[in-house]
Formats: sequence, C-alpha cells, structure tokens
Amino acid sequence: MNQPSDGPGRAHVVTITAAHCASAFAALGLPPYLPRLLPELGDPDARWAGLLYVLPTLCTALAAPVWGRLADRHGPKPLLVRAQFGLAVAFGLAAIAQNMTSLVIALIAQGLLGGTYSASTAYLAAGLRGPRLAGALALMQGSARTALAGAPVLAGLLSTMLDVREMYGMAALLPLAAAVATLILPAPTGGGRSVRAAAEPTTARAGITVAGMCLAEGGFVLVTVITFPYFLPLAHQIAPGLAPVLIGLLFAAPHLCYLLACAFTLRWLRGRARAGLTAGYALAAASAAVHLFVAPGSGALAWLVVGRLVLGAALALGLPSLSLLATEAATGRRPGKLFGTVEAASKSGAVLAGVTASALAGFGPAAPLAIPVVVGLALAAAVAGFTRPAPGPLIAPTS
Repeated sequence: MNQPSDGPGRAHVVTITAAHCASAFAALGLPPYLPRLLPELGDPDARWAGLLYVLPTLCTALAAPVWGRLADRHGPKPLLVRAQFGLAVAFGLAAIAQNMTSLVIALIAQGLLGGTYSASTAYLAAGLRGPRLAGALALMQGSARTALAGAPVLAGLLSTMLDVREMYGMAALLPLAAAVATLILPAPTGGGRSVRAAAEPTTARAGITVAGMCLAEGGFVLVTVITFPYFLPLAHQIAPGLAPVLIGLLFAAPHLCYLLACAFTLRWLRGRARAGLTAGYALAAASAAVHLFVAPGSGALAWLVVGRLVLGAALALGLPSLSLLATEAATGRRPGKLFGTVEAASKSGAVLAGVTASALAGFGPAAPLAIPVVVGLALAAAVAGFTRPAPGPLIAPTS
C-alpha cells in the first residue's frame, strides 16, 4: 500500500517557484515599455502610462480573494494552471492590440485572470507546514526578486530587436510553459491528507490574525516598492553621467542582497519574526532617508550605494519575517482564502505606492521617498500591536 506523502517534495517546490519566475519575468519586464507603445495606439504623449502601469495590479487586488476561495473549493493546482493560462491569454491580447481600448482590455485581463503568486503560495501551503512552508515562501520571494531585478534587463535587450507588441507575443510563451510544467505536478497533499481535509477547521491556537498579516504585507510593499519607479531619474540627478549599466546594478542591488542572505536570515529569524519585521520597516525608512537627503556632488555615488545596501538589508530581514508570519497565519486556515486575501493587501500596497509616488513626483524624483520614511517608522513602532497573536481557537470547531 502507498505510504502517505509528506507534501510537495523539493523538486515540486523548485518547479512551482521556477514557473512563477517565468510568468513574473513577463509581467514585470514589459510595463516600463508601455510609453513606447502608446503613441501607436492614439496616445502621442503617453499620458495614460502611469494609470496603465498600475491597472493590472489593481485588478489583481480585486480578483485575488475570489480566486483564493475557488482554490479552496476546487483545489489549488487547477487554479494555478488557470492563472498561468490567464496570463498567456492577456499577453496574447496585448500583442494584437490595435487601439487603447484593446490594450486596456488586455491589461485588465492580466490582472483579473493572473494572480500566479497567490495561486503558487496556496499550492505550497496546501501541502507544506512549519519550517518547510516558510522555506518555500522565502524561495517564492526569491523568485519575485529575481524577476524584478532581471526582467527589465532582459526586456531592455529585447527592445533593441523587437517592438513592444512582439515582446508581449514572446512573453505569452513563458506562462504557457509554466502551465505545462505545473500540469505534470501532482495535486498537493498535507502529510497524506487531501487538500479539502487540510483546510478543515481546527482548534489550533491562533497566530497572527489575517488582518495583521495583511497590514504587515501591504505595509512592507508600500515602503519598499515606492522607491522603485523613480530610482532611475533620481540616480541620474544624484550622479549625473553614471553609466546605464551601473544604474541597472544599483537598481538590482537590494534584490541581490535578499537572494544572497535569505537562507541565513530565514534560519536566524525563526522565533524572531516580529523583531525582524520591525528592523525591516526601520531599515526601509533609513534607506529612503538616505536617498531623499543625498545631494549631487562629491561622495554622492557612495551614499547612493549605501542607500541601496540598506534597502537590501531591509528586504533580507523583512521578507523572511513575512514568510515566517505567513506560515504562522496558515496554521488551521484555508490556504487559498488566506493567500488570496494577503495578495490583495500586497497589491493594494503597490497601487497605493504608485498613486502617492505619482502625486508627489511633481516636486522632484526624491519627493516620493518621504512616504516610506514616515510610514516605515510608524509601522516599525506598531509591529508588536498588529502582529500580536489572537487569543483562543483559530477557527471554531464545527459540530
């Protein structure tokens, strides 16, 4: 007789992570090139670029909780494959867009039909528990960091040979390949239990509340992502004449810090997740302050490097802490609903970051960095309160 499974094996976790990275490369690498496409579609000054940039993120925030609940009902694997096929369809629609309306439809489809990150984490949480789940979630964050750092570089190389619609057409192949890879994986099980049984109500003691997890995740996205959109013009302002390749390396540096340090910090932060998250918020605020107050001139480049490395330290401490807290939150909860809700909070933080950055950018490329200074310090001071474990049973047992 077959022995019960201990959940997804290492090869399955790596496959899920690589599939997400492939999908994320396309989703993260192409939006910066929308201003090049818009004049061909009737927007000669690319005035709609900012709104179109955040449109898929906003739609993902709206759709993620719905897809999460469906994952609990029908299993996370079919919903993950659906998300990957959904991205392929959306990129295909963008590749054939002939006017603004068709492009908007494609970007809305990308947000509503995608959501590969929350679907991937729900798949992992349905079959893993404790340290193995925390490690898998940290690996997923590594996938996102790899895509965020590498996608603009790859897209930049392709842009010298292809137009934007051709790039979207090629991008559609990545989530298609991810879907094929996912289809051959088994449905996840938790220690031999079915996904449905793994999601049954339990009487385990509560960890961090869902609301606390959402605030932790959304807040961290806000104080870190807001530094991304305007880094290139800020770097040009602080260090005029800096070679584009060096600017690209500086942009990628915080994400590389996470990739190099996450395995160590994840082990070190076990039992210290709240302290790590506090440090992550504080370091994000410190990094923004360095970027905000450094002035052009002698030594400016050195301070810019310091600011990027401090942000890297924020990611290296904050993201593993969030993985550990998510593992705590997942105990006894339905994974699809939990990670769909958390993904909605994360995307809401990204949308808020984009909107506030756009509103403040008129005062200069450094102005948006005032937000993470203030919000990062406020969140660091409040971590102990909003991450406090809830008393009593996590979910009341059913009769």
